[in-house]
Order: sequence, then structure tokens, then C-alpha cells
Amino acid sequence: MSTPATTLEHARQGVTARIATLASGLRFEDIPAPAATVARQCLLDWFGVALGGASDDTVRILRDEALEQGGTAQASLVGGPGKLSVLQAALINGTAGHALDYDDVHYAMPGHPTAPVAPAVLALAERDGCSGRDLLTAFVAGVETECRVGRYVTQEHYERGWHATATLGHFAAAAAAARLLGLDAEVTATALGIAGTQAAGFKSMFGTMCKPMHAGKAAANGLHSALLAARGFTARPDVLECAQGFGATQSPACDEAALDDLDGHFFTRDVLFKFHAACYGTHSTIEAARSLVESQQIRPEDISAVEIRIRPRYLKMCAIPRPATGLEAKFSLAMTSAMALTGVSTAAPERYDETLCAMPALTRLVQRTTVIPSDEFDDATSEIIVSTGGGVVYRMRGDVSRPAEDLVQQGRRLREKFDALVTPVLGVTATAELADMLERIDELADVRALMALARS
Repeated sequence: MSTPATTLEHARQGVTARIATLASGLRFEDIPAPAATVARQCLLDWFGVALGGASDDTVRILRDEALEQGGTAQASLVGGPGKLSVLQAALINGTAGHALDYDDVHYAMPGHPTAPVAPAVLALAERDGCSGRDLLTAFVAGVETECRVGRYVTQEHYERGWHATATLGHFAAAAAAARLLGLDAEVTATALGIAGTQAAGFKSMFGTMCKPMHAGKAAANGLHSALLAARGFTARPDVLECAQGFGATQSPACDEAALDDLDGHFFTRDVLFKFHAACYGTHSTIEAARSLVESQQIRPEDISAVEIRIRPRYLKMCAIPRPATGLEAKFSLAMTSAMALTGVSTAAPERYDETLCAMPALTRLVQRTTVIPSDEFDDATSEIIVSTGGGVVYRMRGDVSRPAEDLVQQGRRLREKFDALVTPVLGVTATAELADMLERIDELADVRALMALARS
């Protein structure tokens, strides 16, 4: 039987220890400039979608429950009144940031990297008066952690039905909070153990209020894990690789070798941003449909059939055939492609509602759309085939898997998205002030001023 000492010695050589060492030892100076730029863009984008999502019913219910319970005023509610405890704020803000399903994505997870990390570090940084540079460093530590855990458990974890934003997000929030607290590698590994035993979230909940809450729970539970570890709470420090641990129970194909070639690589640089307010699995098809309409001048009334070819895994993720609600529409390849083919905006979150699902022009195309699984494409590519009554058939492929090369242009697009989401909530002046502060966040001596701006 292993003693605690031998267990710890074994853990020092394992996957969890390697990831904890990287997170706890990360310095701002270690982050390459492009990765730091994308990290700032992640936070800008998160504040945009969180402020835009703060009035969602999902968030309102959680906020009302928390306000009724009460708690120490430690951290701000983004887009809401006053403050609550750091754990309540992380839960509510984390849910708000994912409520619109308009936040960033990463294929290494695969999932939404910022959603569980930003709310955790922002709540803790506000409570403790941390600098923007320390916050940004902790944020990057969290993103790097979830991507490395994602590489380790492989795509099979997601295929089994786990929502990686929720499960891997627990580890990310714990690592980020541990870094902000200044915990060493050994205590950070313990925080990952505490987080791992709580990690949960099913893909079967997509299209319900539970999906955005997954991000909030990951943020709150991960933050709680770091706070408990700092106080001496115990857990296995090898949670990822131990027998009956996270990897063994949550993936049939863990791959430690996937972490061997990552020296100097920063996954943060590869974050992808959404410019359509729907599940990212629909974006390649939306882009293909828009390109087809623009290049061929196809009229919606001439379309007799639509066929979408995509990797089989997307049928479990975003192929709701006849959506009846706005949430369901976000996870419907048939509906989002119909929107693109008819010129209905896929970028405006307010368009996704019951009225949209009842529009005759859209329901007509949805009923004529077939989604076909195909192993011909890689994970990010889809093909749309549009047939017309005149017998003409058009084909177009889309691929939204490549990180932007021009970060300046990406920043401009994100600022436009931010302004569109935040101005109705905060007004023109406060929106501009908040954006400017986020774009130079690593220059802030104390992030409390930033959080004060984000309250409404």
C-alpha cells in the first residue's frame, strides 16, 4: 500500500504535476507578445458577451437566488447591481459569459476557454486588489491548463458526452486562481485534485439553461478548489493520471505523449473567436452558406433542398432538426444555415428567439434540410449543397479552425462586437472607457476600477 509520501513522489513525475508546475511558475515575462495580445482580446470579448448575457433569464434566476441567500460583498456582478461573495460572483458571471453562446472556442479542449477562467480570476483579483498584469498571467495559466488537460484526455472525452467547457474548465479555473494566489506547484496540484473530483457537465444539456451554468459552476468550483487548497484541504495530487482518477474514468484514450512536444507552445495564441451567436459547430456551415449566396446570388425562394455534410460528432452537438426556442436554434445546423441562406443575421443574439423559429421563410428551409454525417472532412470543415427547383446544384465548403494571422484586424472585429453588445447595457461613454481599460489591462495597478465600470 502506498504511503502519502510515496504517492506524492509518484505524482511529482506525473501529468498533474507537470501541468501544475507550468501554471504555478508562469510569469508575465514568459508569455509571448502574440499570446498576451490574444489574452487581452479574450477578456475584451468575454466582458462583451457577459454584459450582453447578463439580462438572460438563466442569469436572472441564479442572481435572484444568490441575492436572496445573501453573502459577503466581495466581487461585482457584471452587468448587475452590487457585489456578492467571490464564489457567487464567479457562478453568476460565469453563466452570463456563456449565456449567449457567443464566447471564444479552442479545439485543443475542445470547448470555450475563457468562459470558466475569466470569472474566477476577476472575482479573486477584485477581492484582493490584484494588478492587471497578475490577472492576465493567471488567466493565461488557466487557458494553458485546460488545453493541456484536453490534449491528455483527447477528443474521446468530449465524444463520451462530457461538456469540456465544464469538466476541463474546473481544472482551468483552479489553476488560474492558484496562480493568482501565488500557490506553489505542490499546492496547485492539490487544487487540481479538488477541482477534478467535482468536474461534471453533460453535452445532453445543450439547448437548456444548464449549458451556460456549466461555465459558471466550473469557475466557482475551480476558484473554491484553489481557496481550499490554500487553507490546507487535501486531495490526490495526481488526479489526472491516477487509478480511478479523472483520466481513467472520463476518457478511454488518455495520451501522456500528447504533452511531450509542448515546450514553449502557448495555446492561448490559438484561441478562436465567434462572430455568429450560435454554437461554434455551426460556424463553418454558416460561412459556407453565406459565401454561396454572395457568389451565386441564390434566392431563398428558389431553393428546393439543402444538404449539410459534416463530421458525425456534430450530430450529437448541434443538429437539433426542428428548433422551437432561441436556445435550440443556436444548436441547429438546419436553422442557422437557413438564416444564412435567407440573409437573417446570425451575429445578433436577440435574433435567436421563438419568433425566429416560427418565421415561414426559415421553417420552409429547415424542413428541406438534411444533415448527413461524413468522415470525409476534418473536425472543422463542413459542406453545404443547395439544390434549386431548376435542377442546378451548388456546393461550398467552410472551415473556421484557423487562428487569425492578423491580430490587429481581429482586435478591430472584436471591438465592433464588444461595442454592439455593451452599448445597450452601459451606454456609449462607459462602453468606450471599459474597452480602453481592457485593451491595456496589464497596465492597471488594481483591477477594482475595471470591475466597477462593468456593473450596471
